[in-house]
Amino acid sequence: MSTDVTAKTPAPAPPGRSGSATGDGLLRLMLNGLRRNMRQYGMLIALGLIVVLFQIWTGGDLLLPRNVSNLVLQNSYILILAIGMMLVIIAGHIDLSVGSLTAFVGAFAAVLTVQHSVAWPIALVLCLLVGAVAGAVQGYLIAYLGIPSFIVTLAGMLLFRGLTEILLKGQTLGPFPDGLQKLGNGFLPEVGPNTNYHNLTLLLGLVLIAAVVWQEVRDRRRQQEFALDVLPARLFALKLVALVAAVLALTMLLASYNGAPIILIVLGVLVVGYGYVMRNAVFGRHIYAIGGNLPAAKLSGVKDKRVTFQVFLNMGVLAALAGLVVAARLNAASPKAGVNFELEAIASSFIGGASMSGGVGTVLGAIIGGLVLGVLNNGMNLLSVGTDWQQVIKGLALLVAVGFDVWNKRKSGS
Repeated sequence: MSTDVTAKTPAPAPPGRSGSATGDGLLRLMLNGLRRNMRQYGMLIALGLIVVLFQIWTGGDLLLPRNVSNLVLQNSYILILAIGMMLVIIAGHIDLSVGSLTAFVGAFAAVLTVQHSVAWPIALVLCLLVGAVAGAVQGYLIAYLGIPSFIVTLAGMLLFRGLTEILLKGQTLGPFPDGLQKLGNGFLPEVGPNTNYHNLTLLLGLVLIAAVVWQEVRDRRRQQEFALDVLPARLFALKLVALVAAVLALTMLLASYNGAPIILIVLGVLVVGYGYVMRNAVFGRHIYAIGGNLPAAKLSGVKDKRVTFQVFLNMGVLAALAGLVVAARLNAASPKAGVNFELEAIASSFIGGASMSGGVGTVLGAIIGGLVLGVLNNGMNLLSVGTDWQQVIKGLALLVAVGFDVWNKRKSGS
């Protein structure tokens, strides 16, 4: 009895082709996708659940157009800080000075515009330069002198808080010029005919939807080119529908009130810009490299000291921008501004998927983490929950997020 050794076995289906996926293959793709992005997807689901719960508990007040607009304005500066903090944490460091630097820049802006009548555009540029210098000094001490970031930024926290008190002499200083106030409280102007909606916001929403769909399709095609697993066509279409529905809902809510806040446009530019840098630019890859495995990054030719210096310089600029937004929103500079902002930014980063050991995290994750805290704050305020219990709940949320990260690492390593 002979065996036909020339018989060919069926060729396996290409991993990037969704059309040939069986039921088991579909399940495997979904599980692999969830496993690779467990923290980010988990927090996104958690954010959705929190929104639904508070929408029910507040009797529908959470998603009223006015409250959604206030939610954006109230959390904009924390989201700005969270973007910069995410980069710092990915690089394997921490920055405790951003809250005090935020207050100092706000005080500096008040001195320039209120006491010395400096034009607000010039004051804005000078304030960003002050933030860059502050970040550069701290970055130099950390990167080139080897002083731990915890010590340097702890000293910076005390230093900038003291300088804020000196500049303001313990008093609140304001008001700011109208142009600067719009950075923290302003909305896009109305254009076109009366439609009972903010036309410019509707237009921007449509542009954003088109950009989201294009980016998702582009990423899917790129994954297929490299023979990577992708979602089956039906699930991918469902994902697109969910993304479009979310953007459209937010657009309609904002357009039915005063339109999109100016700071939301600034945030959108930051998210797109930093997201691109961390995904596609050499600088972003180097940040992941030094945070994930510093010795290997050095052997690969990554100039770790320069990257670390630039990360802290960038953090200083974003802290200065946040300081301008805070001062503009309050229409005054206060010695007590920025208290605990560094903790909020750090918590947003960890809740959004950053790892204590560095090398892990995304810009979008920082935004999701910041929104989780922001919705918790806003929802609990609507329910008249005391500040003591608010701190307890936010602390538990941070503990759960970090604990989940530790559990996930142990499980994947076992």
